[in-house]
Amino acid sequence: MKNLESREDIELLVNSFYSKVVKDEVIGFFFKEVVKVNWDLHLPKMYSFWESILFGQMSYKGNPMAIHFPINESTAMEKKHFDRWLSLWKETISENFEGENASMAITKSENIAKLMSYKMGMARKI
Repeated sequence: MKNLESREDIELLVNSFYSKVVKDEVIGFFFKEVVKVNWDLHLPKMYSFWESILFGQMSYKGNPMAIHFPINESTAMEKKHFDRWLSLWKETISENFEGENASMAITKSENIAKLMSYKMGMARKI
């Protein structure tokens, strides 16, 4: 097991994670059917997002919350979806990495999942 310490490590993590996501019965449909993700555009954004969060590189430009609201309007993003996202993320980290940054990636993802789940739920109530 290795430490999570470089952009290349993030790329491995993100690629491994999304290879699970697209096959997943709980959340895969968001990526394949609802959004029809352009992976050539999405993956580099996710590399930069996690590089910014974990290494402070500030390579990510954007507002991830704002991007998810229109998706949530068309197809409800529920707590079970965020729980599954989080489960797959943690599983992927534990399969590939250890150490402080791996732990931080888990902690940050837990916070992201909680916040997004809450905000998407609140948006549906308005």
